[in-house]
Amino acid sequence: MISKGKLAQIHIAKAQLGLSDDEYRAILARTAGVSSAKQLTNRNVGNVLHEFRRLGFVPKPAKKAGRKAPRPPRSRARVMDKIEAMLAEAGRPWGYADGMARHMFQVERVDWLDDDQLQRLMQALIIDAKRHARYPDE
Repeated sequence: MISKGKLAQIHIAKAQLGLSDDEYRAILARTAGVSSAKQLTNRNVGNVLHEFRRLGFVPKPAKKAGRKAPRPPRSRARVMDKIEAMLAEAGRPWGYADGMARHMFQVERVDWLDDDQLQRLMQALIIDAKRHARYPDE
């Protein structure tokens, strides 16, 4: 038996391709030798999904991991914008900055840092960027 996620993906593909029930069951029979998606195994589910992709099914990408960017007050907006830009340049999510806040200050989220802590976190990101040649030397 396959996972609920794979089963859902098969049914999404059926809907996206606009297949009738007869067409859908014919594809299952032809590619996996079953009459229902619940009868699929981990071995033959790949064949069915491959056939759906061949017919034009485009799976949506997985949801991007992470969280929304913080919404700081105006007094901190410039520093937070700089931190966000440095995270984007490094290809890191906000969760990375949250982890730094936990490690450096024992505070769960960047949003909750005071002004001094926020400045020090930004300096740590600058040091990291210089190490990896992402920050111009002055």
